[in-house]
Amino acid sequence: MKKFLSFLWNWIAPIAFGIAVYLVITTFLVNVVTINGDSMAPNLLDEQKVLVTKTHEAKRGDVIVFDARKEDPRIQAGNKDYVKRVIGIPGDTVEYRNGDLYVNNKKVNESFISSDEQQTGTEASFGSTWSLGTLSSTGMWKKSDQGKTVVPKDAYFVLGDHRAVSNDSRYFGFVSKEHVVGRVIVPFWYSNTVKKNVEKERNHFFATN
Repeated sequence: MKKFLSFLWNWIAPIAFGIAVYLVITTFLVNVVTINGDSMAPNLLDEQKVLVTKTHEAKRGDVIVFDARKEDPRIQAGNKDYVKRVIGIPGDTVEYRNGDLYVNNKKVNESFISSDEQQTGTEASFGSTWSLGTLSSTGMWKKSDQGKTVVPKDAYFVLGDHRAVSNDSRYFGFVSKEHVVGRVIVPFWYSNTVKKNVEKERNHFFATN
């Protein structure tokens, strides 16, 4: 009996504790996500793994993961989560004009992507100048988002960094906070440039000039 209790204490208990800690961390704190597709290139590439902190809250410039099955009515079979960058938060206006992106009439610092993506790539399929009002009037957005000219309460407007291929808020509307899985954190072995572009863009979201 003593040997059995010793076995339980020395082997089973540590294993059970480790499993419990892992489940708590992955359920409530952090999870590992594999990037699927090229919509966040060149910063996050297909098949790369990133960490995701479990939270519904995000700031402009943050890269988030959300349940796309509840947001994109035209989601392709087999897809589940999208990884995109938060551009607008509740109460914001978002516009694209003259090759630049504006939030609340302030020019966005888009140094995290190339000038080609800032201009040619950011154009929606129906024109090179757009606003939330023009996007929401196309009929492509979810019915609950159509006709809105500002980001509604408890929602975000998101774009992929690879604007030319990204399926994002331009085409399906706002992302509800309750469907956000969390915010992306890149592992330590990623380059400093990627870390800055993914994790620290929130600190210098607006252009200074």
